[in-house]
Amino acid sequence: MEVALASLSSGTVVQPLRQWLPANEGRGFWGVMPAASQDAMGIKLVSFYPENADLGLPTVMALVLLVRPETGEPIAILDGNALTARRTAAVSAAVTKRLAAPDSKVLAILGSGAEAQAHFDALSFVCNFEEVRVWSRTGENAVRFAEKNGAIPMETEAAVRGADVIVTATGSRTPVLQGSWLKPGAHVNSIGAPMATWRELDDDAMANVVVVESREAAMAESGDVILSGCEIRAEVGDIFAGKCSIPSSETTIYKSVGVAIEDVVAANLAVESFVGKHR
Repeated sequence: MEVALASLSSGTVVQPLRQWLPANEGRGFWGVMPAASQDAMGIKLVSFYPENADLGLPTVMALVLLVRPETGEPIAILDGNALTARRTAAVSAAVTKRLAAPDSKVLAILGSGAEAQAHFDALSFVCNFEEVRVWSRTGENAVRFAEKNGAIPMETEAAVRGADVIVTATGSRTPVLQGSWLKPGAHVNSIGAPMATWRELDDDAMANVVVVESREAAMAESGDVILSGCEIRAEVGDIFAGKCSIPSSETTIYKSVGVAIEDVVAANLAVESFVGKHR
């Protein structure tokens, strides 16, 4: 993910903005996400149906078609659900490694679904957390997540106050995190609110140092960025490439929208791993 996003920021990745088609009388969306680099090429087809949560179905479902860059030959079709959760969390972990305080001990997760679990798993590779807090709109889900992962169920403000690293992985359309709750030097990975009119963070939170995968994508798709009118300090690819740095003493917000090159590179890695194991 670090190499992929560094390539995106350097201009060596071809990636148009995601195209959303409304479906089911506007209650669902069908997205098309192509990307090509020297090493990997493909397209992700993704559905986003918020009301699926009430049916016990995933709100996001996807397929990734991987194509050989040299010839255009289809290589594989992969289930995009697992890839999406893991690649999103992997980028958050890479950003956290660079922006969070080195001695971060307290993690707060707002949300209890697949992305919350993937972030708990991935962030454990880059921080030695001594306390994990979790909040969910559905209390039973928070308790279930807590029992599985050794976390403590809390209300939102209590979970965020004093936390070193915060993850917002919710389906909320209005802010669930207030900037006044953040301690100086905290780092936030915000991966929800995937539409231009939706928010996870309030204006106070977005007034901190904000980094994104792609300025173009964030300005087109992130309600947190668009509605707050915040300044974007940097693309994370430039941080990964060493072109800019942000002190860990700053309070930082990583606002993710998810971009196609992440999916294509993750799919390519999965296929290479599978082929390597079966030679």
